[in-house]
Order: sequence, then C-alpha cells, then structure tokens
Amino acid sequence: MIKERILLVEDNKALSNLVRRKMEQNLNYEVIQAYSYREAEEILEDNDDFFIALLDLNLPDAPNGEIVDFILSYNIPSIILTGTIDDNIREEMISKNIIDYVYKGNMDDVNYIFSLIKRLSKNRYIKVMVVDDSQVIRNKIKKVLEKQMFKVIVAAHGEEALNYLESNPDIELILTDYNMPVINGLELTKEIRKKYDKNQLIIISVTSSNEQLISAKFLKIGANDFINKPFSDEELICRVHNMIEAKEYITKMTNMAHLDFLTDLYNRRYFFDNIEDFLKDKNGFAIGMLDIDHFKKINDRYGHDVGDEVIKEIAKVLKNETKGSDIVARFGGEEFCIALRNIDKKSAVGFFVKIRRIISEKIVAVNNEKIKMTVSIGVAFKEDGDKIEDILKKADEALYEAKNSGRNRVEIA
Repeated sequence: MIKERILLVEDNKALSNLVRRKMEQNLNYEVIQAYSYREAEEILEDNDDFFIALLDLNLPDAPNGEIVDFILSYNIPSIILTGTIDDNIREEMISKNIIDYVYKGNMDDVNYIFSLIKRLSKNRYIKVMVVDDSQVIRNKIKKVLEKQMFKVIVAAHGEEALNYLESNPDIELILTDYNMPVINGLELTKEIRKKYDKNQLIIISVTSSNEQLISAKFLKIGANDFINKPFSDEELICRVHNMIEAKEYITKMTNMAHLDFLTDLYNRRYFFDNIEDFLKDKNGFAIGMLDIDHFKKINDRYGHDVGDEVIKEIAKVLKNETKGSDIVARFGGEEFCIALRNIDKKSAVGFFVKIRRIISEKIVAVNNEKIKMTVSIGVAFKEDGDKIEDILKKADEALYEAKNSGRNRVEIA
C-alpha cells in the first residue's frame, strides 16, 4: 500500500529531522523534506500529490512567508510553523486559508502537530451539517470546516436539515442557528433527539450573544454545546474538535465494554443485552453455535499466538458474511454464537453450510506454517413459547451432536 505523503519545508535541519522521525514513527505517512523555497519548487516539479504541507514561515530564500502562497497555489492544505507570532501575522496567515499555525517553541508544540494531523486524517471521513438561514454565515462556517477536512452539508432551515439527515444518517455533528424560518433550531434539536441521543449525533447551537437564555434552552433539550456569535475561526474549530473527540472517546469506551478484545466481535454480554429484540421478529431468526474443531491440538502444536490467529481468521469470515442487523459474538475460547435476523429456516441452514465450507477452505499462514481448520455448527430456531435460553440450549445440543458425528458438520436442532 502506497503511503500518503507530507511535505515538510523547514530550514532548521535538526528540527526538521526530529519532526520527520517522530512523524514516521507515529503516523503512517511518508515525509518529504525541503530546507528552502527552491528545494520545495524542485520537489513539486516532480510530484505535487501531498496530503498536507508543514511550512516554515521564514526561509533563507523566502524570509517573508512567500512559501505559503506558493504551496497553496498547488491546493495543498498547509500548516504554518513559525518562531514568532503576533496579531498581524496571525490575521495575515488566517486570511490565506491555511489550516492552522503552530509556534515552534518546544516539544509540546511539535506534539500538537502530530495530534492535529491525526485529527485531520480522521476528519476526512466525518460528515458535518451546518444549518443557518444566512447564506453568509453558512458559507463562512462551511469554509472553516472544509479547511479542517470535514465533509460539509449545508441547510437553510430545520426542515431542509431533517430531509438531509434522513438521506445522510451518517452525519456526526450538526451546527444549527436558532432563528430560522419553517423549523427553528430549538424545534430541529427536539426532532433530532427523538431519534439520536447525544452520544450518537452532536448538536452545537450557534446563537447571538444577546440570546443567553436560548443557549440554556438548547442545552436543556439536548444540545451538546453552544457557540455565541460572533465567534473566531479558532473557537469554532476547537469546539467542534473537542466535541468530535469526546464522541470518539465515548464510542471507544462503549466498544471496550461491548467488543471482544481479540476479534472485535461482540462479546457475550452484548449478545444477551440485545438478543431479546430478536424474539419479537415476525419473519423468524436463527441461532448458530460454532466451535473450532481440535482447537486444543492447534494451540498445543503451534502455540497460543497461532491459535489466536486462527480465531481472528474465523472472526473475519463471520463478519464478512453477516449483515449489520445480525449479531456475531465470541462467547469465549474457540466458541462463537451467530444470530441471524429476518431469515427463514431454509436460508439460515444454507448460510451456516456456506460458513462451514468457507472456513474449511481457509489456510492460515503463520511462521512458515500453513494451518487448515474446520468448525462444527449447531443451529436452532425459535418455537412457540421459547425463551432465548431454550433456543441456545437447542443450538448447543445440535453442536454437541455435530462434534460427536465426526466434526466439520452442521447439525440442525
């Protein structure tokens, strides 16, 4: 896989090498270095495909920030590195449509560069919606957020925003004004909170400074944060990034509670917390208990690290073959449970037969060893009056029968 590239233009070679080493150790990018304006020109003559550029504001052959306009002319997003900063320099740099500026003071500043690049890399996959009836404000916020590499959608009022959200359910953050025609910001927030909680979709209200009570109302009905108008670009960026990072942290903590650490499948606890909903399905569902055949022999012969690789390979198959509405859980050791939603008996049996075949054809290559594996599967369906414990017991009994009948089989309860 070809790595994305970062252009680093910095005349202090010690600092440049430090940044490059740390960046290549901590980030999956190739860093191309230039120590002067002229060297940057030569690099871009051959290839101008860069994810981002880090630019020293004062170079020997470009002491007045000429490198900034030059790099931006190639449409390369840029972060400015400077040893001096004042209000005039700040205003001038922000007017040039840069991403950010960093004062080269100490290692904390260098570390900020790494965290910013990580953030920008993630932002490319995050959808944000700006809702404001003022085209000027909409475009201003859109421009600021696009510089931070977010995917930005704009709406002129709440009704339009709800329509966009319906067709873009992966929107992660909404910035909304209060005073808007058709549906105002408060009404919009109330409607969104009927479907999405605060950890699923972030809402930041953007209100005028003389509307302090409105900010409180927004927070009480479910907004995550608020920004008073007028605001600086930096305040907007910091608040948006803080909210996104808080959401990511909550998601990470939730995943740690719900996911198996080895396979990233759901764990036993998540399965039992969510499986009751399957009992309500009118279109039927199936549960399959899957166990790796002779797994102890694999561990004894090749070691537990290889055994872990076998488990992860089977987890990949189960992930790839199931739908998002299904539940695939690792129950422990070499045992998995698969719950298929909205499926008839014939299709479910066909699914598990296919899973058995795919796994039997897999080869795990570890330390020059090629390891084949098979699984046994017991399948059960809900009968009238069954509780989830009854269905699992039937699937377990079918799995036991598959094991006793020679393994590498699917048995139906």
